[in-house]
Amino acid sequence: MSDRSRDLATAVAAVRSAARACRAVQERLVRPEALEKGDKSPVTVADFASQAIICAELERALPQDPVVGEEDAATLRHEAPLLKEVVECVAEQRDAVSSEQVLAWIDRGTADATARRYWTLDPIDGTKGFLRREQYAIALALLENGRVEIGVLGCPNLPLDGGLGALFTAVRGERTRMQSLWDPRAPARAVSVAALERADQARFCESVESGHSDQDESARIAEDLGIQSEPFRIDSQCKYAAVARNDASIYLRLPTRADYREKIWDHAAGSLVVECAGGRVTDADGAPLDFTRGATLADNRGIVATCGTIHEEVIAAVLRARG
Repeated sequence: MSDRSRDLATAVAAVRSAARACRAVQERLVRPEALEKGDKSPVTVADFASQAIICAELERALPQDPVVGEEDAATLRHEAPLLKEVVECVAEQRDAVSSEQVLAWIDRGTADATARRYWTLDPIDGTKGFLRREQYAIALALLENGRVEIGVLGCPNLPLDGGLGALFTAVRGERTRMQSLWDPRAPARAVSVAALERADQARFCESVESGHSDQDESARIAEDLGIQSEPFRIDSQCKYAAVARNDASIYLRLPTRADYREKIWDHAAGSLVVECAGGRVTDADGAPLDFTRGATLADNRGIVATCGTIHEEVIAAVLRARG
């Protein structure tokens, strides 16, 4: 196994810096009425700033690596007030920067998912969670030859040791580790999924937003499995983190549309975090996630992440529910 220390250190530094920017935007710009009025400008500022910061750090340390991100700078080029806020946010983390430099960093994240080695980035996963001041994640993963090799999840509002802010790191072949998102000197510790014998002992984890997954179908599956506990509903790839550290044992993301295909940046980092904690992640048919088909999981339908020991039992229930 190749030495991943430099890749991991670069990814962690990038995610920490982006998380600080997102936290600053949330504290400064998010108001209680933002969701009611449909005002997404705060999360838009944080989204662009996060991508710029992470792409800048990857460019500095690993200039040959392409980045497949969720955002591009096209709309930002025509919205001067919004661009100004993004530049100011980035400058707080990276000193003085120009608008053109920030736009170039954002557009660095527009590579195609075709290289032998590339990073995939979701600069803010969980828009509604961000606006509710609840759960969202910064998700960064390294792929080589169509396989996720490193996954980093920054979860600014996830509880840890009496405070908020958890960082999860996974390197293929090693155990998932969790530590403070804000304090690099805080010790990291290994995390493990639940050790369950039967699925009826499990707790579900699913999206807060019903539009992201078929929650009625999830409820039928839970009933079929004999699960009594209430679902653990949180936004974003924090659900993967929850399964990895045994806040929950099953994460279902069941398609709400037949034509929907998952994006790689929504699952690459989180799936490895669960797998390296001892869990298992497949699609709803039990097939491995295929990251060789570009920016989408074109050959997969839905996501099932579990603590591993009950995976086949859960997949069987999913298949029964889907008829």
